[in-house]
Amino acid sequence: MYREPYSFPLERYIEPSRFAQIKKFVQDMPTPLLVMDTSLIERKYDELSANFPNADLYYAVKANPMPEILRLLKDKGAHFDIASRYELDLMLSLGVGPKRISFGNTIKKKSDIAYLYDKGVRLFSTDSESDLLNIAEAAPQARVFFRILTEGTGADWPLSRKFGAHADIIYNLILQARDLGLEPYGLSFHVGSQQRDIGQWDDAIARCKYLYDAVAEDGIELQVLNLGGGFPASYVDPTFSVEEYATEIMRFIEEDFGNKMPHIILEPGRSLTADAGIIVAEVINISRKSKNNMYQWVYLDIGKFGGLIETIDESIKFPIYFEGEGLGDEIILAGPTCDSMDVLYENYRYHMPENTQAGDRVYIFTTGAYTRSYSSICFNGFPPLHAVIFNEGVNS
Repeated sequence: MYREPYSFPLERYIEPSRFAQIKKFVQDMPTPLLVMDTSLIERKYDELSANFPNADLYYAVKANPMPEILRLLKDKGAHFDIASRYELDLMLSLGVGPKRISFGNTIKKKSDIAYLYDKGVRLFSTDSESDLLNIAEAAPQARVFFRILTEGTGADWPLSRKFGAHADIIYNLILQARDLGLEPYGLSFHVGSQQRDIGQWDDAIARCKYLYDAVAEDGIELQVLNLGGGFPASYVDPTFSVEEYATEIMRFIEEDFGNKMPHIILEPGRSLTADAGIIVAEVINISRKSKNNMYQWVYLDIGKFGGLIETIDESIKFPIYFEGEGLGDEIILAGPTCDSMDVLYENYRYHMPENTQAGDRVYIFTTGAYTRSYSSICFNGFPPLHAVIFNEGVNS
């Protein structure tokens, strides 16, 4: 029976010569393993900075908190958005001053607010009255962002419902913050991670402009517009370029705000680090569930609990590369743990070469964000995903 040759658009994700260098670098390392190419993170940072020249970039530390990455971004002049006191401790240990740090998590203990304030952090985000009261008590005179609610339509990994509040709630919180002695500093939103619909920024910016004008009538001049994250990485489905995102988003802001442009903050995470990561995994087993089953089950030594949690509902479709020849059947991909939830892709069909065997290596691209930081501590006894840094000229 004739089979089409196995093909994978390798050049779309990495230069073949560079891929060969990375494979040589990891050839004797055990899997699963995350390899991070920091030179690509630097290029991504420069690209985003060039397209938003007047914006402050607050890297979302939760995306990938490897110290080597944080030091690189620190040296590039980045600011940092943190989600917990533990991320603050990490940043301070690396010599990042508190003036370059924002606490963007709207869900936090009063004791954590006090801890950050004591360490010098003065920029907080909120979306509820109880949190605002805690900030006023534990962080007097702090600057506050108010996060508006967005739907996240068009995002591969939506962030709607849990974060943010409707405009009427935010309006009252801004007035209350002033009365509590805080500084209403600006508005923030997040249109959803891996957002493919640039128009979602248009809607969110328009809502912010409405609130800017409404509180201005009460004598409050907001200064900053925090656009959050949402900028894309190169997964299976194509996206627009960063330049196209920036051009449209800045047009939306100029149309709404005119000559009274707010200062812009971005919180990139995925867009800076995802493309710089490759997970090297191994095929553990290949099997069929019955004689007449059409699909082979392919089990890898990494799954949802090892760092690929974003395959829940098959939301993020990672590019997966098998080495070999001859196009085999469609497959179901699963992880190694004793949990029936640990199935990566069952509806979206991947192919692998027909000569693939247990023990072969598999390369999962665009895995530099929300993989290692999501991996479990010891579920089924498996350790967290190990990671190494690849630097061209050093490791090649």
